[in-house]
Amino acid sequence: QVELVESGGGSAQAGGTLRLSCVASGVSISNRCMAWFRQSEGKEREGVARFYTSEGSTPYYADSVRGRFTVSRDNAKNTVYLQMDSLKPEDTAKYYCALDQPYSGDMWAGCGFGFWGRGIQVVVSS
Repeated sequence: QVELVESGGGSAQAGGTLRLSCVASGVSISNRCMAWFRQSEGKEREGVARFYTSEGSTPYYADSVRGRFTVSRDNAKNTVYLQMDSLKPEDTAKYYCALDQPYSGDMWAGCGFGFWGRGIQVVVSS
C-alpha cells in the first residue's frame, strides 16, 4: 500500500524559511514523477513544483514560488523535500506531496498524480 507522509510544516515569519519532507512507503520513488501541491482556505488546490526523481531532470515551479522554493530528493531514503525560502503570507496553505500514477490521476505539469499525502499546514505571518 502506497503511503506518503509529509512533515516539517508549522509557522514562520514572512521572509523566513521552512523545509517540508515527504517520505514514501510501499513504493520506490525512483524514476517517478512527483510534485508538491498546496491548498489555501477557500481556494482550489494549486501545483507548486513538479519534478522527476531520475537524474538530470529540471524541476518545474509555479510562477508564484519560482526562485524561492526548491525541491530535492534522496532516493535512498525514499524522501523528497521542499525548501521554502523568502516565505510570504500568501504561502500559507496546506501542502501536499503527490506521486504519479501512470495513465490516471489528476493531471498537472505533464504528470498524473494518483497518490497523495494527507498534507501538512504551513502558516506564514507578516
